[in-house]
Amino acid sequence: MVKWFKQTTNLKHSWEQLSLAMWSKYPNPHSSHVVTSDVVDRYVDPNTGYLYTTRLFLKRGNIPKWGRKLLNNNEAYVIEHSICKPNEGSMIISTKNLSHAKLMLIEETQKFIKKDEENTTLVTKARITSNIWGPLCSRIENFGLKKMREGTINSCNGLLYVVEKLKSSKNAIALSNSLKALK
Repeated sequence: MVKWFKQTTNLKHSWEQLSLAMWSKYPNPHSSHVVTSDVVDRYVDPNTGYLYTTRLFLKRGNIPKWGRKLLNNNEAYVIEHSICKPNEGSMIISTKNLSHAKLMLIEETQKFIKKDEENTTLVTKARITSNIWGPLCSRIENFGLKKMREGTINSCNGLLYVVEKLKSSKNAIALSNSLKALK
């Protein structure tokens, strides 16, 4: 079976501010489970002006008591691919866990869409699956769905924390100018 998650959030910040915050999102007090964040690849397509980035994260989480028999390692690697489209005012971020994927695979897509100069829509979708057979499959997928709901709130709060932090940062001006240069 598969569990699906979708949430639309209206953010009262510009698309440019939120896009910049995505690159500086970690560490933040709402995402203490993210241990490391590394850029694996980044380039600008000269034909489209799109910025493509691949990042790798190491995350550490809590395993429920019933899950400790299946999994003794609470660390997981997560891969993220993003496409920033400055001319279109959109950014698409796709993530999936590389570790423990047979036990539970979470594939998430976030899309930031510019509404106007001061507002952005964030659409988050996720697909949660487990390859474990029997009644445990549903329990694992329900656990993943619950964590997805909680994680979306924390992710959004962390992003907003970084937006406020960047507003007072000198580096934010340089990053903003770099984003404008892509247009």
